[in-house]
Amino acid sequence: MSPVLNKSMESPAPTSSSSSPLPLADWTLPGIGLLKGMAVTATNMIQSYYRKDRMTTVQYPEERAPISPNFRNFPFLVYDGSDAMAGLRCTACLICENECPPKCIYIVLERDENGKSLKRPKVFDIDVSVCMNCGICVEVCPFDSIYMDGEYELSTPDRFDGLLFNKQRLARSTDYHAQLRPLEASEVATRREAEADKKLAAQAAKAAKANLDKQAKEQAAAELPAAAE
Repeated sequence: MSPVLNKSMESPAPTSSSSSPLPLADWTLPGIGLLKGMAVTATNMIQSYYRKDRMTTVQYPEERAPISPNFRNFPFLVYDGSDAMAGLRCTACLICENECPPKCIYIVLERDENGKSLKRPKVFDIDVSVCMNCGICVEVCPFDSIYMDGEYELSTPDRFDGLLFNKQRLARSTDYHAQLRPLEASEVATRREAEADKKLAAQAAKAAKANLDKQAKEQAAAELPAAAE
């Protein structure tokens, strides 16, 4: 008895594995991309001699390039008014000291003779030789009192006391903040003004309520003898 061949076991027909050549439109001149890049480089180099926006070299230190508002270096403390020490916004809450990753901030709360908190720092030191410019102290401060500075010329021959900034060295006015970062300073000033107005309105409402309560008590005290008669 002859075996029956299965058609599925038969060898498939050979297929052509050769690929068709690329169309003529897809071919490019070898090295054309390199020539285009060199042309761009040459254009920028030539324009750097006569176009102001291309002149990236400045005659430092007589000239200084403008600092971007996003540039950040070591922190500084903001104060309101003309007295730097009396107008510091810092309340010595110790949040920035506790949250500082390299622990370069050292704060001592100032107290009166009775030990009551005066809500201002007696000592506020930052060791800039340890500071890593992370800006976390700015993010966690609830009183808008600390921001990152743009000052970068801080070289000193004393790598110990010369790099330990106290509160006198760290203090900067609101005008300095506005000049350094106009948009940020404007937003902070607007928010602080709104909070101050809200606080004044609450105090006025509280005073008016206290005045009404006082008048009501006085009127009740005046009517009491008349009712007794």
